[in-house]
Amino acid sequence: MGKVIAELVVVPLGTGSPSVSSYVANVERVLATFNLKQELTPMGTILEGDLDEVLKAAKAAHEVPFHKGALRVSTSLKIDERRDKDLSMEGKIASVKQKLK
Repeated sequence: MGKVIAELVVVPLGTGSPSVSSYVANVERVLATFNLKQELTPMGTILEGDLDEVLKAAKAAHEVPFHKGALRVSTSLKIDERRDKDLSMEGKIASVKQKLK
C-alpha cells in the first residue's frame, strides 16, 4: 500500500476555555510517536504515511483531549490517496506552484 496524505483536526469541547493550544500540543506529542511525517498548521495537522498508521494515529489523537479533561471531542480526518502514483506533501505543493508559473 502506498502513502496517503491526511489532514487531522482534533477539537476539544467543554473545556471551559476558548484556548485549545495545550490540547493541540498534547495531540502533537502523541502523533509524533507514530511512523508518520507530520506538519502542524494553524488549523490542523497534515500527516503523510501508510494508511493504517494514519488511522491508528487519528484514533490515538482523538482520545488525547478526553484524557486531559475534555468532555467532548470533535475530530475530522480527510484522506487523499492515489493509487496511480506516489503522493507526498512536497509533491502536491510543487505541482500547484508549477501551474502558477
